[in-house]
Amino acid sequence: MIDIDKILRLAPSPAYVVDLGRLRHNLAILDDVQQRSGAKILLAMKAFSMWSVFPLMSRTLHGVCASSPWEARLGREEFGKEVHSFAAAFKESDVVELLGISNHLVFNSFAQLERFRPLWEKEQGRVSVGLRVNPEHSEGHTEMYDPCAPNSRLGIPRREFVGQTLSGVEGLHFHTLCEQLFEPLERTAKVFEEKFGEFLPQMRWLNFGGGHHITSEGYDIDGLIELVKYFKEKYDLEIYLEPGEAIAIGTGILVGEVLDVVNNGMDIAILDVSATCHMPDILEMPYRPAITNGFDAGEKNFTYRLGGSSCLAGDIIGDWSFEKPLLPGSRVAFEDMAHYTMVKSSTFNGILHPHICTFEPETGELKVVRSFSYEDFKSKLS
Repeated sequence: MIDIDKILRLAPSPAYVVDLGRLRHNLAILDDVQQRSGAKILLAMKAFSMWSVFPLMSRTLHGVCASSPWEARLGREEFGKEVHSFAAAFKESDVVELLGISNHLVFNSFAQLERFRPLWEKEQGRVSVGLRVNPEHSEGHTEMYDPCAPNSRLGIPRREFVGQTLSGVEGLHFHTLCEQLFEPLERTAKVFEEKFGEFLPQMRWLNFGGGHHITSEGYDIDGLIELVKYFKEKYDLEIYLEPGEAIAIGTGILVGEVLDVVNNGMDIAILDVSATCHMPDILEMPYRPAITNGFDAGEKNFTYRLGGSSCLAGDIIGDWSFEKPLLPGSRVAFEDMAHYTMVKSSTFNGILHPHICTFEPETGELKVVRSFSYEDFKSKLS
């Protein structure tokens, strides 16, 4: 368990704080999967790119997967192991740069595979080229986050393979999940094999993509291990997994502070953290984060609507109740705030970006890794 009370006493506000003990806990689970299955697990940087902890993570994980040249470069420079790159489409300049820093480069269409063939064929033997496929088997609950939703731009459907050459292609990649347990992967893998299994004997590797909540309570780790071993042994393939959230689940909190309490039909606490700036998935998904010692509205004596200090009318985090009243200066801890927070945050309205911190439970030390200034805000603009 994270010592949230101690963090609230030590951390500046606002601040993202990652508990290194919980991070090590997750990495131990993932390493067990690697050791028992033979799979290689990559960090999906789109979910968690806190590169100050890459030295810790690189002791266990085999590398990173990137969605752009900038992510790939950060992974190459700071993680120092394998770099796997994919995007829905590339510019020629992207391909040139990525071929210089990637181990795997995955294309999203036959058109891009062939357009850039003269570039990547020169790097064969050093860079392994693959294709992302779309099994057209939807397991997602929210269409915005479902790569297999109708008319998805992500992945090549089986019908598009007719008449195409796979010359030079060494791997296939499917990614269909979002924050899900093993059973959706098991069903997806069955459909994938039915549709694309004929191509696997000529491949060197298969990437199961991300969205696997391997470190969540209730995940069928033994089932995952058996599935990996099945594909490895039947088709003689290297198997990759690229979770992002599973690495960072339960490792971080976002510390916020009450700035003011107003009333307009109900009590409204205005915080120095913002949904739109610091937790955008609240508005995009939408979802409701957990708050330490926070309860459903009306459950306890003091109910508040929590909102950010931005000018966006919809910058509302949600309604909670508390056992004690919130006052200016009260601290609030939003839980599970390591993934898809720092990577998606913005400086909209010039609102102070949260400090980035680590907490070492073995020593009780809270370290401010990075603070942000006016110059950081200014340098994004011109």
